[in-house]
Amino acid sequence: MRSSARGVVAAHASLAAALVAAVEAITGRTGLLVAVSNDGLSGRDVQDAIARVLDDTGATVVFTDLPAGSCALAARRLLRERPGLSVVTGVNLPMLLEFALRDDDPAEALSAAVLRGREHIQHLPPDVG
Repeated sequence: MRSSARGVVAAHASLAAALVAAVEAITGRTGLLVAVSNDGLSGRDVQDAIARVLDDTGATVVFTDLPAGSCALAARRLLRERPGLSVVTGVNLPMLLEFALRDDDPAEALSAAVLRGREHIQHLPPDVG
């Protein structure tokens, strides 16, 4: 039986779980994102873990922390065998919040989420207070 999850967050150590927990705490919406950690896993094990979540949930998006880390490399390998799968690297909390709060088409939600994530990256120089 498939869940209502729309996306997978795959990241190093406990980062994915922390991001998913933060999204759920802020939005009150649970089960939209599923966390996958690479902790103690080989590259193939990470790929298999992500694939299992995609199969179990029907999710079509994988968010990863780094563009060339083991989670992203595993997700990129899955792109070749899964039509319709999208992979987004450099995940951040504003991006996931936007994705979780939108009820429209998943592709539109993803586009809006990526834009939101980029907009929220700022550098505040020391003299700005």
